[in-house]
Amino acid sequence: MHPLPDFKSISVLTDHISDTLNFYYPRSIDPSGGFFHYFKDDGSIYDPHSRHLVSSTRFVFVYAMAYRHFGNPAYLDQVRHGVDFLRQVHRDPLTAGYAWQLRWENGSKTIIDADNHCYGLAFVMLAYAHALMAGLTEARAFLDETMDLMEQRFWEPQHGLYADQASADWQQLDSYRGQNANMHACEALLAAYEASGELHFLHRAETVARNITQRQAALAQGMIWEHYDANWNIDWNYNLDDKANLFRPWGFQPGHFTEWAKLLLQLESHSLHLQHDQAWLLPTAEALFEKAIQFAWDEQHGGICYGFAPDGSICDGDKYFWVQAESMAAAAMLAKRTGKQSYWARYEHLWQYSWQHMIDHEFGAWFRILSRDNRKLSDEKSPAGKVDYHTMGACYEILRVLKEEQHGC
Repeated sequence: MHPLPDFKSISVLTDHISDTLNFYYPRSIDPSGGFFHYFKDDGSIYDPHSRHLVSSTRFVFVYAMAYRHFGNPAYLDQVRHGVDFLRQVHRDPLTAGYAWQLRWENGSKTIIDADNHCYGLAFVMLAYAHALMAGLTEARAFLDETMDLMEQRFWEPQHGLYADQASADWQQLDSYRGQNANMHACEALLAAYEASGELHFLHRAETVARNITQRQAALAQGMIWEHYDANWNIDWNYNLDDKANLFRPWGFQPGHFTEWAKLLLQLESHSLHLQHDQAWLLPTAEALFEKAIQFAWDEQHGGICYGFAPDGSICDGDKYFWVQAESMAAAAMLAKRTGKQSYWARYEHLWQYSWQHMIDHEFGAWFRILSRDNRKLSDEKSPAGKVDYHTMGACYEILRVLKEEQHGC
């Protein structure tokens, strides 16, 4: 058992970010371009050549936030390093798209999957927004370029949401529609607004948030289903036999409920500049958070389970790092916004669980996945997509809340 620190201490949160960051820095840096993406628990690299767009973009976020918070110019160097890899390796100058997966070996690339994913472009936008906030002024043009691409290729005005996947040449648009790509598009649009001050980013985020958490959620008793057909009708059977799919798992995702709660509160914080009535934002955020806890909190073993079925039963009881991290950030934000101590209590429970089970106190960073009874299922700490963007991002969000509380904001 690891002694529990004060989880409302700014220094504790700051130290934890630093400890997590130190797992990746400097071992993540590939001098030939970009970053290594695949790490075992002890930090050893088990696949030095595979590159995934999600990891490539999230590393830019990680180093941009680290530079802004800690001021180490070496982190800004890695922001540039990461943006260069996005521009020169992932991006196709002919189509303006970004390769989803590739191999990078001795300075040369082999495209493994060239399809264009809205989810991927959302993280490209997020990376450029945070690069701009870190001081890379050239990222301003990249931000506009990415927004234009998303609007041209994925935005469907008749639905007020983004489509999900297209072929490398953009000639074929997949019929699948998903809330996950739209959720991260909303996140990226909010960051783009904060980086640029341009209202069109904020207004698009508002539209996406309303349509997913109000209109689409109304199809499932106020909860957010993941998968839809081309007309945004629920597809209850998509990936029914693939409940652990990395980006498109079957079942309700309580981690996405709490992640949306966080985003809705971020939207509300810009209420002076929103286009429409904001009265729905806070009650929707609270309702989503409460549904996540109601259906997925594990009373026996602690933590929030990964997924639950339409009948309310747990369909995937494993514990994922990002679900706990996003939920504790949402809990802190809800506590600050509402003044309800019950959210601080839930925040403490999530931290206590994570501190005891999810965080690697020997080598640093968080374990990716545990069984329902908190056994390790793998020694892969950071395969494609992880890079602890969720955990460090959640801690930065919590730090903002704690600092506001400290200053009486």
